[in-house]
Amino acid sequence: MSGIFYGIGVGPGDPELLTVKAINIMKEVDIIIAPKTEKKDGSVALSIARPYLKKDIEIVYQVFPMVVKFEESTEAWETNKNEILALLKAGKKIAFLTLGDPMFYSTYIYVYRLLEHEGFPIETIPGIPAFCAIGSKLGYPLVEGNDILSVIPATADPEKIKQVMAVTDNVVLMKVYKNFSSIVDTLVENEMIDNAVMLSRCGLPDEVRINDLVAEKDKKVNYLSTILARRK
Repeated sequence: MSGIFYGIGVGPGDPELLTVKAINIMKEVDIIIAPKTEKKDGSVALSIARPYLKKDIEIVYQVFPMVVKFEESTEAWETNKNEILALLKAGKKIAFLTLGDPMFYSTYIYVYRLLEHEGFPIETIPGIPAFCAIGSKLGYPLVEGNDILSVIPATADPEKIKQVMAVTDNVVLMKVYKNFSSIVDTLVENEMIDNAVMLSRCGLPDEVRINDLVAEKDKKVNYLSTILARRK
């Protein structure tokens, strides 16, 4: 019996934002892969999905070192791949959980590329990206009419960020944490700061909203922080 691999987007934080399809699949699988970072205990994605999991579900935690490019995947990535392949060869149904959407700035993309030519069926279940949930929660339209929206990882090259913000109407800045202060300065330069808002850990119990980004620019923010901003 051949196994099957599912990539499931669990959304930004609120368990009620999972799709019906995601919930149904999680109830059927044999194993949950819960990704975690090297520096943090537990898995945020797992905590979101937990209300829908079987009591006896097997949970496998895997640490995925951060890489900028797929080609930079390390020995740890290969170890994780081989562990997943062994489970698939044993005929297991596996669900890999990821925050937001699996194909949007997600660790799952790299896992998918490692597995896509291994001969096992893969099915990807979309999830709600954080910025879409934030826009709905705050009544903040992301785009209207002919507006151009740019989605930027705040970890990108600062000059590249400035170039994009100079020509776009609205912007979503994701992964805002270490360089929060410089991002605020760039928003000021592009006259977007008056219509900017930041939400950290959207939908989670410790959610934080910041309206006055200038007043908070020298403070540390959570790595699950997203800024929405526009010129008008």
